[in-house]
Amino acid sequence: MDISRLRSQWQQIHGDETSEAVIEEHFVRPLLSVLGFSDRDCLSSFDTGMGIADVAARFRRENQPPFSQTQVDPDLIVEIKTPARRSRNTPSQTVALNLENGSAHHSRALQQLRQLLRGRHCQGTAWGLITNARHLQLFQRHGHLVYPATPNYELTGDRLESIIEDFKTCLRSRPRATTLSIYNHKGGVGKTTTTINLGATLAVADAAVLLVDCDPRGDLSRALELTATNATLAACLQNPDKPITAAICPFDLRLRASSSIKSAHIFDVIPAGPQLQSILIQAMQTQNPPITRLRELLAPLRDRYDYILIDCPSAWLFLSKSAVYASDAVLIPTRHTDLSSLNNAAQVIHQFLFHEIHTLRREGGPLPLPIFFNGAPFNRAPTTDRAIAVAQAEIERILQKLPHLTPYFWPQYQASDTSVFAIPEYAIIARAAFARVPAVFKDKRVLGFYQALVQTYLRPLASADDLS
Repeated sequence: MDISRLRSQWQQIHGDETSEAVIEEHFVRPLLSVLGFSDRDCLSSFDTGMGIADVAARFRRENQPPFSQTQVDPDLIVEIKTPARRSRNTPSQTVALNLENGSAHHSRALQQLRQLLRGRHCQGTAWGLITNARHLQLFQRHGHLVYPATPNYELTGDRLESIIEDFKTCLRSRPRATTLSIYNHKGGVGKTTTTINLGATLAVADAAVLLVDCDPRGDLSRALELTATNATLAACLQNPDKPITAAICPFDLRLRASSSIKSAHIFDVIPAGPQLQSILIQAMQTQNPPITRLRELLAPLRDRYDYILIDCPSAWLFLSKSAVYASDAVLIPTRHTDLSSLNNAAQVIHQFLFHEIHTLRREGGPLPLPIFFNGAPFNRAPTTDRAIAVAQAEIERILQKLPHLTPYFWPQYQASDTSVFAIPEYAIIARAAFARVPAVFKDKRVLGFYQALVQTYLRPLASADDLS
């Protein structure tokens, strides 16, 4: 089917009370045909194992039966929404269901899509799509993460062709890497420690990982005993002609095997350099500095790594804004004994992400991940319980003012679970920084802590291999 026929089919959809079945017949099915899916490889009411997707589709593969026969691991699932529903109070009237970014209806649709993609029949599914025939948005799935791949397009007849080309480009060239910034507008919450140990844990699970030290203080670079090359991050930010690959340094761990010492590559790092402070000062003196530059720099590396982790400075200035703008998702450490870190987390999500960065990027990214506690006591005691209770009371106070942030503080709130994921306090985590070695390589219990973090936030993990 060509674009003109898709446009003609779509134009047959009229009225606020259009049903999901009509949208599927006159828009979703023709859309999937234009995107390259055959009719035999599209299924309605697909059981994902975590609910029913309105439509699922898989590209035809050589020497494989049609998707209609296998009915597992579609390439894409579609969540269809109606433009309006009948009012509960006045059945003769309709209530518009806004699917624009930031609307409650869009948030619920995305939450539903994320749940469907976690189903056992969608383990290999890479894409999700949400539409009501007035808006259309494509999402990419990477492990547990589901984040925007395109803007949330408002559909008009004259824009259909460019929208389809954008979708085709995404489906043809899915980036390998997820870019994750570790950020809180509060110092001392363990951003650098989290970045290093999260990167090492992903490397243990055979992921190719790049760490980016975006903090002029260079704590991450110092902890790993790495110095910037001649091609520094700052130089690449200033000069578009400098390739970012020249700034990459390997981090190798020296392992003792019997009587010999061998070196094992763990991950790559782009260290900070003293010039980053100059970049920050220059940006502060410039009106509207180009925070898009880091994202452009990292783009060529997204097919080289599985994860790119960015350690951010605390202040919400040029470098932090650039890092967050460059990311697919943001991981936000807090401390249960530091109530300002909880309030700052709310500010990061509500103000910095939803109102500032999402407005600039237009497609609703990056995705804020639920907060977690860094340094919760390992052994529970009455004083610990009181501190956790105080932290939970503070979260309740925050959510009374900003109820839309509930999923980012209490992701299991619908199941009456208000627990917050925690990395326990453990002395060796802090001591490992002095040994210039990620703590996960010093103690298997620490590795277990961070494996739980990966399992909860990023991707399913198999049991860890023995590190001895």
